Amino acid sequence: MSVYHDEIEIEDMEYDEETEIYHYPCPCGDRFEISKEELECGEETAKCPSCSLIIRVIYDKDNFMVGEQAPAVKKADVALA
Repeated sequence: MSVYHDEIEIEDMEYDEETEIYHYPCPCGDRFEISKEELECGEETAKCPSCSLIIRVIYDKDNFMVGEQAPAVKKADVALA
């Protein structure tokens, strides 16, 4: 179990579209970071690269789910069903 420095809403974080990383100021002067890809995988811990502090990011996981594509259905498959 991790001990979080704080819990932050995703809306309170800054988003860098180029790097696809969310940032939030850390008390040490650096910034907590979590990538869009990490959020898509269900990660909720943002880390500071300069110190040991971590924060819990509160967000709606449904907004970050990677869409799975269903296999194409062929007319022959439908006729057999």
